[in-house]
Amino acid sequence: MTEQTTTAANRTAGGRYRKLIEQEWAGVAGLGLFFVGVVITFSIMSPYFLQGPNLMAIGSNMSVIGLMAVAGTPLIIAGGLDLSVAAIAGLCGVVVSLLFGAGMDIWLACLLAVAMSAVLGAINGILVTRLRLNPLIVTLGTMSIFGGGALVLTNGLSRPLMIEGFNWLGSGRLLGVPVPVILLAVLAVITWWVMSRTKFGREIYAAGGNAAASRLMGIDVERVQIVLYIFSAIVGAVSGIVLAAMLGAAAPNAAGQHLLTVIAAIILGGTSLFGGRGSVWGTLLAVLILGTLNNGLTLLNVSSFWQEVTRGIVLIAAVAVDQLRIRASQA
Repeated sequence: MTEQTTTAANRTAGGRYRKLIEQEWAGVAGLGLFFVGVVITFSIMSPYFLQGPNLMAIGSNMSVIGLMAVAGTPLIIAGGLDLSVAAIAGLCGVVVSLLFGAGMDIWLACLLAVAMSAVLGAINGILVTRLRLNPLIVTLGTMSIFGGGALVLTNGLSRPLMIEGFNWLGSGRLLGVPVPVILLAVLAVITWWVMSRTKFGREIYAAGGNAAASRLMGIDVERVQIVLYIFSAIVGAVSGIVLAAMLGAAAPNAAGQHLLTVIAAIILGGTSLFGGRGSVWGTLLAVLILGTLNNGLTLLNVSSFWQEVTRGIVLIAAVAVDQLRIRASQA
């Protein structure tokens, strides 16, 4: 490819990138209106909904899901998929509890667990990119391996982690705001900045939009995806540590129940399962919508069984909307 052709391709890619960002903001605005409607509905139906403690509870309860969803968004945009993130979260919580029980400092144990997760993320990335295996199958398999490993290490039992400084990470507050909510906000801002203001962010969209064309422009698609698999795993580890601190115990399968909600939030937020399109703010709004629905239904004494049904319906609806967006863009 000549230099002139490369320059023209880069300009075309840049224009497409800016158009994508504009489209994503339009989608976020639509989600925002829907979120406002959900809030108004539940505030009318329950006098407790808009009370400060309840709103803080929504934020705290959804922060772990939000962390995993925000980290998973750029990976799916780049054409990847990580179903093992919740299993990594559970495994890291278990590893922290075992290392602390063996006499290691709690923060050093957390650091080693995060480092371990980076290795696990790299394994996912290498299997998908270098061996060219299907990401759905790879991460479904590693999800089983990591989740099973956590069960083996604990015999399926929870391990207590009642440590004052450590538990503050899950239940403490700064200026009245729960610490997990602050962590989620910081992660969302950093991820958004990287995706919208850096060369790597443009490479993320390009890799998912058209991998072949991206390679012709000199983008190392495999490197981009491996970095994002590692990022997803590291944030999964942080989510597991926060969850353990919140519960005061490390349960091997504590985060596994959240995987469906994580995927639903990412898709509902406007991220395409086929890659090339999505935004962090859309994902964050979707997390808030799902958390608000769960909280509102609980306040209305709706059975938790029906809440599971609601999550399944939302996931199917999100995938259907994603398909309609693709067909509309191709029309």
